[in-house]
Amino acid sequence: MIAYLGRIVHDNDAESKLDDDVSSISKSLDLQGSIENGDVSSLASKDFGGLYSVKPLFLIKPSGAEDISRVVKLASRTSNLTVAARGNGHSINGQAMAEGGLVIDMCSTEKNHFEFLPINGSHYIDVSGGALWEDVLTRCVSRYGYAPRSWTDYLSLTVGGTLSNAGVSGQAFRYGPQTSNVTELEVVTGKGEITVCSETLNSELFFGVLGGLGQFGIITRARIKLQQAPDMVRWIRVVYSEFEEFTRDAEFLVTQKEGESFDYVEGFVFCNNDDPFNGWPSVPLDPGHEFNPTHISQTAGSVLYCLEVAFHYRNSDHSTVDTAVNGLLGRLRFVEGLKSQVDVSYTKFLLRVNRAEEQVKANGTWDGPHPWLNLFVSKSDVFNFDRTVFKTMLKDGVGGPMLIYPLLRSKWDDRTSVVLPEGEIFYIVALLRFVPNGPSVEKSVAQNREIVNWCIKAGLDFKLYLPHYQSKEDWERHFGNRWSRFVERKASFDPMAILAPGQNIFRRDPSNIIISREF
Repeated sequence: MIAYLGRIVHDNDAESKLDDDVSSISKSLDLQGSIENGDVSSLASKDFGGLYSVKPLFLIKPSGAEDISRVVKLASRTSNLTVAARGNGHSINGQAMAEGGLVIDMCSTEKNHFEFLPINGSHYIDVSGGALWEDVLTRCVSRYGYAPRSWTDYLSLTVGGTLSNAGVSGQAFRYGPQTSNVTELEVVTGKGEITVCSETLNSELFFGVLGGLGQFGIITRARIKLQQAPDMVRWIRVVYSEFEEFTRDAEFLVTQKEGESFDYVEGFVFCNNDDPFNGWPSVPLDPGHEFNPTHISQTAGSVLYCLEVAFHYRNSDHSTVDTAVNGLLGRLRFVEGLKSQVDVSYTKFLLRVNRAEEQVKANGTWDGPHPWLNLFVSKSDVFNFDRTVFKTMLKDGVGGPMLIYPLLRSKWDDRTSVVLPEGEIFYIVALLRFVPNGPSVEKSVAQNREIVNWCIKAGLDFKLYLPHYQSKEDWERHFGNRWSRFVERKASFDPMAILAPGQNIFRRDPSNIIISREF
């Protein structure tokens, strides 16, 4: 079988024979799941970004960790096969692709684990690495009245996918990213070994995999911290004309003690005009309310800022919510008359982007390209970033949300593979573009590149989040003094550079220093 796969990789004429041999290869591997022929039109050849399309050799739909282990071990017995774990396909730059390799559809394992665990007075949930966060939410809340503490904005993402990056939303200022809210993992390493790891057991693998961009192992199970789920959320948006006042209030809120602030803090930039996608109409939470621009000062610039917050409460606390919320809002300096708020269930609030997805799908925009750019920018450089990027380069918007809000470094664990700017407070910036096919795609990609190059040239302290680089030099700059640790972890857990080739960090090459060092 190994010789056969080797011939396929090097023989284009073998393509017509693939369908006939899929079943025999599956039997030889003794897979409990299934295997399909790779095809340029299959889900394994594309992702949400819509910028890349490469053809894999096979798409594997495993039944669990044992199948994944067999696939990785098979690849290790060839000279050049690679393996990519694909969650729900929401990477932007082909990170979950494997050209001529084996793509593993993790969603086929989503039902494998779901166990509620009370341990020493705390509560956890064991879930599959292929489970979608939206399913984890609804099942945890409906069955147990508990929920994970830290989320992403969009929940149709797999647990393993977000943990391999970080997992950030408006709760991260308090609880840290999702990588700070997992206590145990089951991982299939680049050697094909199925390993359970935690802070105290196989800890180097545990922290390496968290934020490790899929380079050290494929997450097949995760144990997630839970908290009691609230019943309701008061969801509020307030507007600022000055970036200084916006950042001052946002930083004030994220640095307060628990119980003395909101439970969720985010923000975004929008255009000071009536553009339906980039401007004033994008702010009100209630579609029955309109944005009244007469409240905006005549001296305001081309862009404005919205602070988005949420306050959790139980149904029994309804009578005290107004007092608590008004007390917090009373300490902020937003533009009077530009406040929007609604009360929604906790589940509905967390699924807010999924509902927006349905609306965008209805007009066909969802299926177009998404040349998104995500960065972490230090507090010391965020004013320069605002001045040059938001107020100049992006003053007309990006055809989608431009998020910006502060996070606290102390809530992140430095032992993971995630790299951050220096300083306690830094900002996440997310340019979530929705553009039609055609020249606007190349223009958006070029503008993203211009922003990153400006950040480098201006000497900003920043890091790409969900990074994508093409050269070793760029990756070394990205990781900085953490690069040697990253290389050492690769040598320990994936010495043949089999995993996650779409990240373009390591190439499967027998002459590679990382590999030769291992042997």
